[in-house]
Amino acid sequence: MAAAALAGLRRGCSSPRARRGLRCPPLGPAPRDPRSAGQAPCPTERGGGGPPLRLFIEEELAPYGGEEEDQPIYLAAKGVVFDVTSGKEFYGRGAPCNALTGKDSTRGVAKMSLDPADLTHDTTGLTAKELESLDDVFTEVYKAKYPLVGYTAWRILNEDGSPNLDLKPEDQPHFDIKDEF
Repeated sequence: MAAAALAGLRRGCSSPRARRGLRCPPLGPAPRDPRSAGQAPCPTERGGGGPPLRLFIEEELAPYGGEEEDQPIYLAAKGVVFDVTSGKEFYGRGAPCNALTGKDSTRGVAKMSLDPADLTHDTTGLTAKELESLDDVFTEVYKAKYPLVGYTAWRILNEDGSPNLDLKPEDQPHFDIKDEF
């Protein structure tokens, strides 16, 4: 994404979506996970002391779409699942970016689109500019701001269901694909 568009995200979006009254979360310091306060990290947990990373199939992400008050809110992009609960005003029920939650919305993030047809992990046909936008938002917003809770099956597994041994986990030294099987 161009520097100006990234700056727009920091201010709360300047995309066509924002002009229609929808705003994306501004960038800021990463929130602390209140569940891990005062707890020592378990050796099987990821570096920040949060819950162990897990593998999600599409149907398992759906309940984390922000509809239930007592459920965390998860959003997946590039096959990486983030807990965006701290951004409930953006991702909770009725919030502007709620359509992105409970699924892998990689294409929607890349295109800055809430169109249901774009709420998929499929990146086929995206332009170089859209792929750059995806990488920037993924790194500058999701990875910088929200806890990683797992991966989607399509990122972890090959089409035949065997483990993707070429997987490079996102800064998670305690994640071992062998533990998922």
